Amino acid sequence: MSKILDAHVHFWDPEARNYDWLEQVPALGRRLGPADLDPGEHELTGVVFVQADCRDDEALDEVHWVQSLAAHWPLICGIVAYAPVHLGGAAAGHLRVLSGEPLVVGVRRLLQGLPPTTFTDPELITGVRMLAESGLTFDLCVTHDQLAQASKLVRACPETRFVLDHVGKPPVRELGFDPWRADLETLAASPNLVCKLSGLATEAARGRGTEDARPYLQHALKIFGARRCMIASDWPVVTLETSASAWFDVVLDAIADLGPEDRDAVLAGTATVTYGLK
Repeated sequence: MSKILDAHVHFWDPEARNYDWLEQVPALGRRLGPADLDPGEHELTGVVFVQADCRDDEALDEVHWVQSLAAHWPLICGIVAYAPVHLGGAAAGHLRVLSGEPLVVGVRRLLQGLPPTTFTDPELITGVRMLAESGLTFDLCVTHDQLAQASKLVRACPETRFVLDHVGKPPVRELGFDPWRADLETLAASPNLVCKLSGLATEAARGRGTEDARPYLQHALKIFGARRCMIASDWPVVTLETSASAWFDVVLDAIADLGPEDRDAVLAGTATVTYGLK
């Protein structure tokens, strides 16, 4: 049994908020909360909730709902909330509100699928830079073909702490490594970015979610170092392919040869420091 701080989980209630994307994933189209999260033989010491892409005008309600869940399930130790950082200075009021919420530690505005010009948009850069002033991180959710552009945003905001979701979503299904491999190295050269070891099970070919991930995890660990990597399940999305427990086993296998301090960093320390968790 391992003790794990899970740095990326979602909860949602489609009856309370609108999650349009769930219409494309009927297997997940129901209320999923802390009682449904099963870490198997592993012991969770905490979880970080990451915004689940409800309608933008419902995002603050989502934060309040998750904080109400935390009152009964205190393993929720941080919230990465939605904020309209793409609006630049106009997002200041929203960020002030988030800064006053006790569990909010970061922000995510999905960039996956957006055009390359998004990453050099002056308004987005302004909004993401403002996160540093608010003491909030930015979760960077992009696909492998966006990594080169994402590096421009990270370099333009050197004071902001970035967290790369799902190892940059490499083309695991095709067992492809390039240019993901080189683009990830370029990103890793920016010291203000860390990497979540998550999300690869659902990027893999059907039935290969726990088989083909290891070389991608090893590359991330090699170029970022253990002190800049954190374990995360991406529950419940991970259940489309495997279980949270099985994914934890994949990451634990990838870090089996690390020393105890590096191992502890991946399992809890990196997330604790990056998100400023109590």
